[in-house]
Amino acid sequence: MDRLSLNQITTKTWSLREAVAGCAEAGVGWIGLWRDKVAEVGVAEAARLVRSHGLRVSSLCRGGFFTGVTPEGAPVDGVADTRQAIEDAARLGTDVLVLVVGGVANRDLPGSRRRVAEAVDQLAPVALRHGVRLGLEPLHPIQCAERSVLSTLDQAVAIAEPYPPEAVGVVVDEFHVWWDPGIAESIPRAAGRIVGFHVCDQLVPLTDPLLARALPGAGPIDHRTLRACVDAAGYTGPIEVEVFNADLWQRPGAEVLAQVISSYRNHVVGVPGG
Repeated sequence: MDRLSLNQITTKTWSLREAVAGCAEAGVGWIGLWRDKVAEVGVAEAARLVRSHGLRVSSLCRGGFFTGVTPEGAPVDGVADTRQAIEDAARLGTDVLVLVVGGVANRDLPGSRRRVAEAVDQLAPVALRHGVRLGLEPLHPIQCAERSVLSTLDQAVAIAEPYPPEAVGVVVDEFHVWWDPGIAESIPRAAGRIVGFHVCDQLVPLTDPLLARALPGAGPIDHRTLRACVDAAGYTGPIEVEVFNADLWQRPGAEVLAQVISSYRNHVVGVPGG
């Protein structure tokens, strides 16, 4: 339980105040924050709320979209936005900023990936100055067009490698990497650079590339094996339960958090019923 973190998106209807209070009451010591929830109260107040409830921030989500467009097609200056996110992460007391790098721009996949590498090159010194690690998160290939031109952990590691591990690392998210036949070899290559481990399951059939997720244990993912690989690569930090699921979002936050704790215990770190 000392590694369990509630990623805010899992209890999306909870405000930040409700989420930190819920975690404190349930004995969950970590929380993964989202910038839209932080913006509702402001960075200073968000940091105060987290501290006053005795929690720690496992990560801030998210920076990125370096290819110049959001998933909705709106133009964005991803570098400028991520500079601000780095500063916010430092003020919130977390050293991890999750990056979703952006989808394909102008039908140019190689060029879009170059833009990501160029953006990281600009931002790595900024992150290092603020004591924040950029966490490149590869997403499932089905999200390449709109959210991330990095589809495998190897691609993320290749961009991170030229920089100090204190500046640029990678996030291992089960939903996005479990299918990769080379993941057992890719995770050891990321040793020393893993800055986050996100767990959830995949609904079957896959009806939605974003929302077809479930709590651990409800689908085909072998959570214990993936966690063992990540642990063996030297990652000892918080484990975030991050679930995008519209049905889950309709339920009371306290009920969802109780199921988060149960599924984490039974399918990620313990034995069934333990």
